[in-house]
Amino acid sequence: MATTNRFVMKCGGSTLAALPDAFFQDLRELQESGVQPVIVHGGGPAINETLGKLGIESKFLNGLRVTDEATLDVVEMVLAGRINKEIVRKLQRSGSRSLGLSGTDGRLIEAQPVANAHEVGLVGDVTGVNAALIEGVVALGYLPVIAPIGIDAAGQRYNINADTAAGAVASHLGVDTMIVVTDVPGIMRTVDGEKRVLPQVTFADIEEMIASGEIYGGMIPKVRAAMACLHGNVQEVLIVDGSAPRVLSRAVREGGIGTRILRA
Repeated sequence: MATTNRFVMKCGGSTLAALPDAFFQDLRELQESGVQPVIVHGGGPAINETLGKLGIESKFLNGLRVTDEATLDVVEMVLAGRINKEIVRKLQRSGSRSLGLSGTDGRLIEAQPVANAHEVGLVGDVTGVNAALIEGVVALGYLPVIAPIGIDAAGQRYNINADTAAGAVASHLGVDTMIVVTDVPGIMRTVDGEKRVLPQVTFADIEEMIASGEIYGGMIPKVRAAMACLHGNVQEVLIVDGSAPRVLSRAVREGGIGTRILRA
């Protein structure tokens, strides 16, 4: 990893909730050793569940949640409220000092409507990240935990795709490598009748494997989500299994774990 004293980690809210205590202890030990983690999280399943309870239908277009004001209220409530604070509590139980933030706090994530806002509503693209605020939180000794809600100059909120937000945060912090924590060990390929984790792939490799059926089912959105983090200054994304022993320490210090996705 190019920047070993700092990394941005993207993880879904449901994935984080299922991770073992050892994962959070590893995160705390990294923080205590001088490594500076920053977490950007999602929470799609929990949003769907809450919308369903309220009788609001979940609609998606090309992977983006169609978001009106009522839906945005729920998205913000679940992401910045329930999920964000669940993660903070888990981290604090492990002994880690953490601080939960929404992208609207201190104009942390500045946004504008996506190009097809007429179809998807209040979904935003990131136009800026208040890196100084994140740096300030880190300087105080806290691990920032960021919910991907954006805001514009007029105070309008936007639903931001978590992968897009994580990539933007990493880019503005000058982090070359994003770590995507999921429930799979990486991208697998069958070699001599045995499934093996590919240590490194490019976008072209991934598209070829999707076309051939080697990447299929639920792995396709995981891989495409990781690819979505590759923008701005971020050069590579590392997919790792959060349940693997000392996964973050190994990813940051040793390498040789998971799959690295490179632009080319």
